[in-house]
Amino acid sequence: MKNFKKIEILGDSILKGIQVNPENQRYYTKNDMDLNRLSSMYNLTITNESRFGCTVVKGSEIIIKKLEKGLECDALVMDFGGNDCDFKWADIANDPNGIFKPNIPILIFKQEYIKLIKHLKDKNIIPVLTTLPPLIPQRFFDWWCRNLKKENVLKWLGSVGEIYNHQETYSDCVKEIAKSENVPLVDIRAAFLKTGNIGDLICVDGTHPNSSGQQIITNAFQDFMNERLLLAN
Repeated sequence: MKNFKKIEILGDSILKGIQVNPENQRYYTKNDMDLNRLSSMYNLTITNESRFGCTVVKGSEIIIKKLEKGLECDALVMDFGGNDCDFKWADIANDPNGIFKPNIPILIFKQEYIKLIKHLKDKNIIPVLTTLPPLIPQRFFDWWCRNLKKENVLKWLGSVGEIYNHQETYSDCVKEIAKSENVPLVDIRAAFLKTGNIGDLICVDGTHPNSSGQQIITNAFQDFMNERLLLAN
C-alpha cells in the first residue's frame, strides 16, 4: 500500500479527546494524544474531525458528504463502536422486563462499516480501523445510571459485567471486519490491556480515557506506524 502522508480522523469522542473534568464532573475536550508529535515524527498532515456521540451510521453520512465535496487524504482513521453498542439506559430503567436493542445492532454495525470501507476503497483512500478501549463496567454503571433506578437496570442486565462483555463484542467485530476486508487495524484495546492498570487510564465514567489513557492511544498509533515502516522496507 502507498505511504500515508495526509490522514483524516473521524470517529467518536474517544479520538476527539473527551474526558470527564475531575473538578466539576462534566465532559470537556482535553486531547492529550499529541497528534502534533505523530505528525512531526512521520511527516504527516493529520486532521481530526471526530464527533461526540458519533456512530458508524452517522459517521458514514459525514464521510460520504466529505467525499462528495472532494475529500483528499491517503488514509481515513475510524473509531466507531462505542456509541453503536450503547443502550438507552433510562428506557431500560423504566421497563426492566422490556426488549431493548443497542443504538446500532451489531449486524447492522458490521454491514454499515463494510459498506463504508468499500466506498473509501473505491475512492483510493485507505480505511484504518481502531478497536475500542476497554470499559470499566462498575464505573460505567454508576455513572450512566446514577439518576436512574439502578435495581431495574441490573435486573435487565443480569450483572454489571455484561456491560464489558457486550462492548467487547463490538471491538471484536471491528477486528473481524479489518481481517475480512483486508484493511489496517490499530489495536487500541490490546494496548490498554497490556498495561495491566486499566483503572488508572479511564475516567470516572468508566469509558473515556484520561490523559494517561490517551497517551496509550498515541503509543498504539506510533507502534502501528513503526510496523508499517518496517513492512515498507
